[in-house]
This record gives sequence, C-alpha cells and structure tokens, in this order.
Amino acid sequence: MGMDRKIEKKKWPPKRIAGFAAVGLFVILVLYFFIFRLSKSTLNVKTERITISTVTRGPFQEFIPIMGNVLPINTFYLNAVEGGRVEEIYLEAGTFVKKGDGILRLANTNLLLDIMWREAELFQQSNNLRNTRLSMEQYRLGLNQELAEIENQLQQQKRTYERYKELVKDNLISKHEFELAKDQYGYLIKRRELTIESQKNDLEFRQGQIDALEASLKRMQNNLAIVKQKQENLTIRAPVSGHLTALDAEIGQSKSPGQPLGQIDVLEGFRVRAAIDEHYIARVETGRKGEFDFAGESYGLIVKKIYPEVKDRRFEVDMEFVDRGPEDITRGQTLHIRLELGDISEAILLPRGGFYQTTGGNWAYVVEGSENIATKRKIKIGRQNPQVFEVLEGLGPGDRVITSSYESFGNMDRLVLK
Repeated sequence: MGMDRKIEKKKWPPKRIAGFAAVGLFVILVLYFFIFRLSKSTLNVKTERITISTVTRGPFQEFIPIMGNVLPINTFYLNAVEGGRVEEIYLEAGTFVKKGDGILRLANTNLLLDIMWREAELFQQSNNLRNTRLSMEQYRLGLNQELAEIENQLQQQKRTYERYKELVKDNLISKHEFELAKDQYGYLIKRRELTIESQKNDLEFRQGQIDALEASLKRMQNNLAIVKQKQENLTIRAPVSGHLTALDAEIGQSKSPGQPLGQIDVLEGFRVRAAIDEHYIARVETGRKGEFDFAGESYGLIVKKIYPEVKDRRFEVDMEFVDRGPEDITRGQTLHIRLELGDISEAILLPRGGFYQTTGGNWAYVVEGSENIATKRKIKIGRQNPQVFEVLEGLGPGDRVITSSYESFGNMDRLVLK
C-alpha cells in the first residue's frame, strides 16, 4: 500500500508575483512623475533677484521709435543767377559769412560784349537827342524872330490904316488908297494867326520827336541797368549771415544759369528731419509730439511739416523743438525719438521688462494670489510704448507678473519664490 504524498501549495504563484510587480512598477512610475518630474519643472528663485510688476488699467499712449537728423531751421541755397566760368573764389566751405559777403565771382565774356554794345548804342542815342534839342531851340528862335517881324509890320500897318481912316472922311486921300491900307492890315492880321498856328503844329511835332527819343533813351538806360545788374550777379554774395556749409565750385569750372553752387545754414536754431515707415502715414499728423534723451535729459519735439512723398517705403517729417533744444546739439547729429501715435485710450497695462526678449510677449510667469508660486500663463500683447505693454488677453488688473529677464529660468513651468 502506497503512502500518500502531501503536496505543498506554493505561497507565491507566478500570477501573483506578476500582479505585485505591476503594482510596484506603477507606484514607482507615479512617484517618478510626481517627485522627479515635478522637481524638474519647478525652480526655486530668490525674490530679490527678480522684478514683480502689477497689471493695471489706465490711459495708454502708443509710441513708435524713429530716427531723426538735426538740420538748421533755415537753409539758403546759392544758385548761379547768370551762367559763366568760375574766375575767383573768395571763401571756402566751412566758414562763417555775413550777409552781402562775396563768395565767388563768375566771368561771362558775352555779357561783357553785350554791355559794351548797349553803352555805345546809348551814347549814340544820347547824341541824337542832344542834337534834336539843339535843332529845336534854333528852330524856336527862328519862329520867334519871324513872328516878331510880322508883329512889327502889323503895328505899322495898323497905324497907317487908322490914319487913312480919318483922312478918307475928309476926302484928303482917295478911297482906293484907304482900301489898299485896309486890305494890307487885314492880311497881316490873318498872316499872324496862320503863322502862330503853323508854328504851334511844328513845335508839337518836333516835341513829339524829342519825347520819342527820350523814351527810347530811357528804355536803353533801363536795359543797360538790367544787363549791368546781370554783371553784378556774376559775383555770388551771401543772402543771409550764417555758416557756408557747402560750396561746389572750382576755378575754371563752367556754371549754367540756375545751377546750385552751395548752401548757407542759418544758425539761429535747429529742426529735426525724420524718416518714418509708410505703414504709419495715415496716423502721423502735424502737432504730434515726440521726445528724445540727450546728455541725461529728456527733450520734446513737435511735428510741424509732413512730406507725403514715399521713398524706399518711408516718408519724411520735419519736427521742431518744444521750448528749447539741447545747447550742445550740432548739425547732422542723429537722434533716437519716441513719436506718439493716436490719442490716449484706456487699456490694461503691463510695465515693460526683460521677459519680453525670452517670451516674445506670448507668455509670462504670474504669481498666484498671495502665494509664493509663479506659474506660466499664455498672454497676448498689443501695442507698446517705452514704459508699458498693452495687454489684450491673459491678464487682468491686479495680476502680479514677473517682468524681469527669464534667461536663467530655462523652461520651468513653476517658480517657487523664496
């Protein structure tokens, strides 16, 4: 009779072991994610090394950064009024000039010959006028003499006629002799009237000739004065006192009428010429203000003139200093200007900071309530000016945001503030 064998039950069957192993692995994985991963995405940060800013609601003014060049407030351009060859240069570019100072002289041979010809013509006309006047005076004397003789004859004949008139009453002379004396007297009266009329017409005609000669002479004198003025214009003089900043002339160079020769800057003040992207052309108006920093101080500018022509996708504006410009400013300097755009509007505002360079304004670390933990939050930034960003989404007034640089934070999800 065989002995029965007692079969011992295995305490840890493979299924059970596998089950415990799976649970253990799950626990380890959970611990790994909660402990290891959490520690990896959390960083301790000292609060004294960061800047925390509070989001507010308030008035927002948009600015754009533009570059401006300092120019004199007034510039006068020198042009060759008359053409000619550069004969002499009295002043060099870079010198200070007073109004009326000669800068250079041009020579023009044709103009010189024109003046000589006109002067000769004027001399000839002047001689003609003098001879005509002399001739008229002689003619007037002759007429006066002729008239005096007629007057004398008339007086004598008048006496004869009056005597005969008495004599014929007493029949002391024949009626025929009286009639002859009377006719002669009447003839001399008529002759005197005709002579006076004829002389008057002659004198008027001759005076007309003299007047025509005088008018012609006057025209010639005026024309000569104009040509001589042209000769004066060959000497280029400073129209104003100022700084001769450019002079384009060399001895012997030919210059045509109207050709630019240089410019004078009036040093009474400066303006600023700035180029702005054409994108803003509809939003920039005269009266808009700008500001810039110079030698530690801030100065104001105001848009005075807009040039609507677009070149290389930019248009230009002229700006003038508000109150006063910096004393040490010089022509040609470049200024970094903040130009205001549009009117002031209400907006949610976040102070500017170094975080923008890392996130591009797409997210930020926001401090949760009064806790010491900051977490990532998606945000949307709109317009900006030198002080603040306009927040469009993701933040509200009272939110506390880390605005200093995120460079040392890596890509952590949470920051623990210590």
